[in-house]
Amino acid sequence: MEQINTDICIIGAGSGGLSIAAGAVQMGARVVLVEAAEMGGDCLNAGCVPSKALIAAAKQAHAMTTGAAFGIAPVVPEIDFGKVKDHVSDVIAGIAPVDSQERFEGLGVRVIREWGKFTGPQELTAGNFKIKARRFVVATGSRPFVPPIPGLDSVPYLTNETIFAQRQRPAHLIVIGGGPIGMEMAQAHRRLGCEVTVIEGAKAFGRDDPEAAAVVLAKMRGEGVDVMEDAPVVRVGGTEGAVEVELKDGRLVKGSHLLMAVGRQVSLDGLGLDAAGVEFTSKGVTVGPDLRSSNPKIYAVGDAAGGLQFTHVAGYHAGVVIRQMLFGLPSKSRTAHIPWATYTDPELAQVGPTEAEARKAHGDGLTVVRFDYAENDRAQAEHKTEGFIKVMVVKGRPIGATIAGAQAGELIGIWAMAIATKQKMGDVAGTVLPYPTLGEISKRAAGAYFSPTLFDNPMVKRVVGLVQRYLP
Repeated sequence: MEQINTDICIIGAGSGGLSIAAGAVQMGARVVLVEAAEMGGDCLNAGCVPSKALIAAAKQAHAMTTGAAFGIAPVVPEIDFGKVKDHVSDVIAGIAPVDSQERFEGLGVRVIREWGKFTGPQELTAGNFKIKARRFVVATGSRPFVPPIPGLDSVPYLTNETIFAQRQRPAHLIVIGGGPIGMEMAQAHRRLGCEVTVIEGAKAFGRDDPEAAAVVLAKMRGEGVDVMEDAPVVRVGGTEGAVEVELKDGRLVKGSHLLMAVGRQVSLDGLGLDAAGVEFTSKGVTVGPDLRSSNPKIYAVGDAAGGLQFTHVAGYHAGVVIRQMLFGLPSKSRTAHIPWATYTDPELAQVGPTEAEARKAHGDGLTVVRFDYAENDRAQAEHKTEGFIKVMVVKGRPIGATIAGAQAGELIGIWAMAIATKQKMGDVAGTVLPYPTLGEISKRAAGAYFSPTLFDNPMVKRVVGLVQRYLP
């Protein structure tokens, strides 16, 4: 068995692991990267990238059917589902070189394509290699959670890891789970010509602001997606091409394909964390704000750290860990400024607390301001008037923002930055943006915060009156 001594050993070549490896090796650290599965992790191969590529194809198909408002005759698109999946594969292939073993070896990273397992507090075995490192990083990500539904073990089903290889268009896709993955895939497949039923045991978009979720649900239902809420599943049955889902109230939903999209499970199996003295639960490695585990030589980032499960969080964690490991600087992670988005049409985006969460935390100290897409000129020009923004403000500073509407994932950025840098509402209101853009929605929302003070204040009107009367 070959002995390797290194400064940093990273287990997992997803977003967090690759970011740490690239940064650390280019700043002079010796780095070993252990990954037995695909380079790029879930995001590149079965998550963010393929799903957004599929959504892009679905938008093209949908646009062909919705041109009447612009004076363009709608047509029924001819959809080659296999070629749609070729497009998805091409997008993955276009990005893959950036995450490839060859690139990282070119940077100076020692890449070992084996499963890793801790055999001691500072020792890991991977294939025929024994690795001793000054610091380890667990960046193993997560995988689809498949609940123990009676009958599911004998019925063919899809997850996000397998659905993108499905080259035959499902006649009727049943999606169990009304979260971001399930709802994105539901709308995309509906636009690509499938019948789609979503079954959610509680509320669809359950983690989002209910008012914002209602905007997207109305649009999806209007497009023909059947969304069944408060519908717990008690049994699954059927065979390939003919599946059926029984609900708690006795209803039976029949379809051709089944997609399980009920959440994610952290991937820590077989890692030998006990041997390394690392505490963990089913939610992930137990870490502090500095992302260190109970073994101070071992960090965890991304999904493995047991918090928000987003690719951009893993990238953010990479910076927190690098500052500590390479420069010995204190660095802690926080979540108040972390945004997220669901890429349905319209999109949903959130940073900080929702209105309900903010009211519970701040009571009468909270001010909520909003602005509707329908009052934005660019939204009117593009017939994208569904939706709104609302901003939660405490003592003149934004603490949260909710956006439901076109390009919400892009528009949330200014609020994420404002919260991260502790800016005031006046900073956003004073920003000059090009006209006409959807970005003006944020500026107008910030301006709405000052409207009562400026327009409904008798003192302001009295001062203005005096100035107009006596100013030369």
